[in-house]
Amino acid sequence: MNDSIYQTIQNNPRFKELVAKRERFAWILSAIMLGIYACFILLIAYGPHILGAKLSPASTITWGMPIGVGLIITAFILTGVYVRRANGEFDDLNNAVLKEIQQ
Repeated sequence: MNDSIYQTIQNNPRFKELVAKRERFAWILSAIMLGIYACFILLIAYGPHILGAKLSPASTITWGMPIGVGLIITAFILTGVYVRRANGEFDDLNNAVLKEIQQ
């Protein structure tokens, strides 16, 4: 491809909208995940008695296990949220840009 096509794409308002939406959404999801991890680390630092407490008196599992697993599951869920939006709205915007460029 030549430079004029790249320039046309970069100047397209829908392309700029796509880039802005995708970037904003990625930052929001990253901030959510960072906040969750930060809370987990703070809990490890300042509340180890919470993580070390047993789920029930008869249990051998502590609260740290389900909280840690929940953290990992949250990462997968947020990834799924991003993929769903990327395959929907972001792909639609991308296809609209391509149609405009090809005309």
